[in-house]
Amino acid sequence: MAKRITASARGELVRALRERYRGGNREEKARILDEFGCVSGYHRKHAIRLLNGATTPDDAPRPRSRARVYDEAIRQGLIVLWEASDRVCGKRLKPLLPILIGALERHGHMRLDDTIRTKLLTASAATMDRLLQGARQAAGLKKAARAVPAVRSSIPIRTFADWSEPPPGSMEVDLVAHCGDVAAGSFVQTLTLTDIATGWTECMALVVREATLVVEAIERVREVMPFPLRAIDSDNGSEFVNETLLRYCTTNGIELTRSRRTRRTIRLGSSRRMAL
Repeated sequence: MAKRITASARGELVRALRERYRGGNREEKARILDEFGCVSGYHRKHAIRLLNGATTPDDAPRPRSRARVYDEAIRQGLIVLWEASDRVCGKRLKPLLPILIGALERHGHMRLDDTIRTKLLTASAATMDRLLQGARQAAGLKKAARAVPAVRSSIPIRTFADWSEPPPGSMEVDLVAHCGDVAAGSFVQTLTLTDIATGWTECMALVVREATLVVEAIERVREVMPFPLRAIDSDNGSEFVNETLLRYCTTNGIELTRSRRTRRTIRLGSSRRMAL
């Protein structure tokens, strides 16, 4: 596509062709319109209006500037509240604002008029993060990179398709949390190992999720299994991806693999799951 000419050049072209277009016959007008449309990029109907003098090139619609809803006063008030909340993110700051504003006003640390208070309370979490972007940069706050445990690189990834009909003793392992509908407080965990080839399943109760208890449970399961434990495949939970379990498997000739990282889930009872 040819590069369009500038707006000033289009204006000069309209003024140069307008008299010729008005005085031309049907064939000449059609030829002028074809050439003008190719050069200017205007739609044919708009080109006709320009050459007839009904409008000018400067009448082209311009993008309308949106009125600012949250002005500098809103931003400054939000910064004060953000600092008072220990610089939390917008998703945490929004539900905290009604309590925080009331406490600051009650103790004389802030005074807001009704308009500013209403806008602060109705602003979305994303809007708060956008308004606070400059303050975050000035404070030198950056999102910390998530640390990746070194042991994770030592445990290879295995998908279900990679099993390739293994002999008995290659097992999937997981923890089932008996916490009901609320994953809070103390509750029993069940370590579950299921053999890929036979479907043989062994379970062992754990008081807490902890690497040493997992290893002890696996050792007790090995004593009652009808075949040797050859391989373990787990998720990326810290109770499995750790030096303790890796060292145990290496010492006992057990292949340890893990799944690809996905959204972490907790099993609720026997069938329901809750995403974390």
